[in-house]
Amino acid sequence: MDFAAARKVMVDSQVRVNDVTDRSLQAALLAVPRERFLPADRAWSAYAEIEPEIAAGRRLMMARDLSKLLMALDAKPGETALAIAAPYGAAVLARLGLAVTAQEADDAVFGVTGAVLAEEGVHTVVAPLSTPSGEGYDLIVSEAGVPGRPEAWLNALKIGGRMAVVERGGPVGKAVLYIRGEQGVSRRELFDSTPPVLTDLAPEPAFAL
Repeated sequence: MDFAAARKVMVDSQVRVNDVTDRSLQAALLAVPRERFLPADRAWSAYAEIEPEIAAGRRLMMARDLSKLLMALDAKPGETALAIAAPYGAAVLARLGLAVTAQEADDAVFGVTGAVLAEEGVHTVVAPLSTPSGEGYDLIVSEAGVPGRPEAWLNALKIGGRMAVVERGGPVGKAVLYIRGEQGVSRRELFDSTPPVLTDLAPEPAFAL
């Protein structure tokens, strides 16, 4: 399979046509080998409009949705980013000139993606996803859905920091951009999306007698 050709088709048919007009972002998507974020026997599925599994239940977000999230973040070279459950997104941000940390709860994900992330200069951390690694980030992004507003993630942003996630409490989720300001956090809804939700962030069941 000609992965470079498939990558160009992906950008032309899934990214550009969905109002992702940032040329630097388009170039990063063309450069990052998306197929290397999947096991070799599933590499062919990297450029289809699906969410193929990487490992341990982690899936690649569809290129259309991830590119729209990243464009909303308006990433700048030299900024710091935390990619939670988003190894491919981490590599794209690194190509844009950011200092990126990729965080996963299961090292099996990095068993598949670790080599390409190292080549892209991404730092990797294995830790519970409910607790972000570090603080003071300019950007936070996730390729998975979250069941609600992730307060711990917001607290890991610096003032002026941005976070793009998909909040999903039902069949269809809503991509949301948060900006942390001096006086609080603003929230703007972006588009509909349906990535699998992180079970790591599910609230503990409550029991009443």
